[in-house]
Amino acid sequence: MARRAVIGLDIGTGSTKAVLTDAGGEILTTAVRHHAMSMPHPAWAEMDAERDWWGDAVACLRELATAGADLDCTIEAVCVSGLGPAVVAESATGHVRGPAILYGVDTRTGEQIEQLNRGLGPARILERGGTALSSQAAGAKLLWLAQHGALEPGDRFFSSHTFVTWRLTGAYYLDHQTASQFDPFYDMRTGAWADDWAGRFLPGCELPQLRWPGEIVGEISAASAASTGLVAGTPVLAGTIDAWAEAYSVGTTSPGDAMLMYGSTVLAISSLAGFRSHPGLWATTGITPGSHTLAAGMSTSGSLMSWIRDLCSGQSYEDLIEQARAVPPGSDGLLMLPYFAGERAPVSDPKARGVIAGLTLGHGPGHLFRAGYESIAFGVRQILNLLGEAGAAPTRIVAVGGGTQGGLGPQIVSDVCGVEQHVPRTVIGASYGDALLAAQAVGLAGADENWCSLDRIIAPDPGHRADYDELYANYSRLYAATRPIVHDLADFAAARESSAETRPPSARPPSE
Repeated sequence: MARRAVIGLDIGTGSTKAVLTDAGGEILTTAVRHHAMSMPHPAWAEMDAERDWWGDAVACLRELATAGADLDCTIEAVCVSGLGPAVVAESATGHVRGPAILYGVDTRTGEQIEQLNRGLGPARILERGGTALSSQAAGAKLLWLAQHGALEPGDRFFSSHTFVTWRLTGAYYLDHQTASQFDPFYDMRTGAWADDWAGRFLPGCELPQLRWPGEIVGEISAASAASTGLVAGTPVLAGTIDAWAEAYSVGTTSPGDAMLMYGSTVLAISSLAGFRSHPGLWATTGITPGSHTLAAGMSTSGSLMSWIRDLCSGQSYEDLIEQARAVPPGSDGLLMLPYFAGERAPVSDPKARGVIAGLTLGHGPGHLFRAGYESIAFGVRQILNLLGEAGAAPTRIVAVGGGTQGGLGPQIVSDVCGVEQHVPRTVIGASYGDALLAAQAVGLAGADENWCSLDRIIAPDPGHRADYDELYANYSRLYAATRPIVHDLADFAAARESSAETRPPSARPPSE
C-alpha cells in the first residue's frame, strides 16, 4: 500500500529547501537548491523571481516527486513558504517586471515611507495597521515599484511563496499573515485590505484575494505537473512567510511563546492572546484565524558573521568559534554595532551603519568574531525589552535556525539577555512547518498536532551578567553617539554612487 505523504517547500534568502514527510512527520527525503540575493546598489536587495524562486522550486519539487515515486508515496498536498515580505509584479501577459525587492534588508523606500506618512499620518497608520512604517513595509515597496514603472494598472503582485503557488495553480491570493506586512494597505482591525488607502496610492492595482496560510487555494495544474513531476490535481495550500511557518513548525503558537530565528538575520516572533501594537515592533496576524503576533527583525546576523569570516581569509567558522570561545565576555573592550545593512529593529534606520569601537593592535580575529556575536545579542536584548514594554514579554523562547548549530552565538544571547532558550531536537526549518500545515489540511494530521520535540535548554551563565549589563549600557549609547556621523557617511556614499552612475562611460574609471 502506498505511503501517504506531503511536501513542504521554503524559499529562503540563501537557498530553497523542500521536505517530503509522511503523515506522522517522519522525514523521508529532502531537496536543496542554493541561490543568493543581489545587491546592485547600496540599500538594494533583490532576487530573480523566475530563476531563484520558480526555477529552484521546480527543481526541488521534481526531485521530491521522483523520490516519492521511488519510495511508493502518494503525495497528497503541497505547501510553500518563502522569504518576505518580498514583492514582484507581473503584467497581465505574464511578463515579470524586473527583479523582486526583498524584505527589510532592502532599504530603498525612504522617500515612499515619507509620502505615506505625510498623506495618511503616522498615528493613523499605527492605529489601523498596527505597525509604524519602516523598510519592512511591503506596501511602501509596492509604491516604489509603481513610481518606477514596475507596477502598472492591471498588474498583479506577489511575495515569494505566492509567486510560486501562482505558477503551480493559477490562484491569485495573498495569505493574511503576509498581507498584514504590506503596511499600510492591510487593516489589522478588520482583517481586510485597506481598499481606500490602496486605491489612493496604487490606483488600478488588482489586490489579491486574502486566504489563511492553512487553506487550500488551488490544485497542481496540468502545465505545472509537467514541469514538476507532481500529479495534476494535488491540493496546494496558501502558505506564508518563512519565519512564521518555522514558528508554527516548533509549536510557538500559544500566548507567551516566542521564537528566535538565527539565520541571515535574527527574527523574533511572539504569540499573543489578542491584537497589540508598539511603534518599535511589527503587529501581524498569525497562522490561524484570530491569532496575532508581535515581531521584530534585525537586518544582519549570520550575514554579519559571514562578513567577518571573509575578512579573516583562510579561517573556517569552526576555527573562529574556538578562538572566540577563548576570548572573555566583552571581547577585551571591543564593541560593535551590527547595522551593516541598515537596521529594521530595534532601531528603524535604513541609514544606520556598522560601527566597531575600541579596536587596538591587541585585538585579533577571535575578538572580532565574539564582538559580532555580542552585538547581535545586545540587539536581541533590546527587542525583548520592546516586547516587555508592549506587555508581550515571552515566557518560553524556542531557538531555531542554522545559527543554533555552532552553540556559541545562542549561548551569548542567553548570557546577555538572562533568558533560557529551548532548542528542538531536529531543526528542519520553515519547510517542516509547511509540511505540517499540508498534512493538517488534508486530514493526515490533527489540527492541534505538533511534530516538534525539544532537545536541550540553553541556560544563561550568571557569572557573565554583570559584565554584559555594563557593556549593554555602552552599546545602547553607541548608536545615538555615532548616528549623525554614520548618516553623513551614508549620504556621502550615496552621492558618490549617484555621481558615478550619471557620468558617461568614457569618463568612468575602468573598474566601473
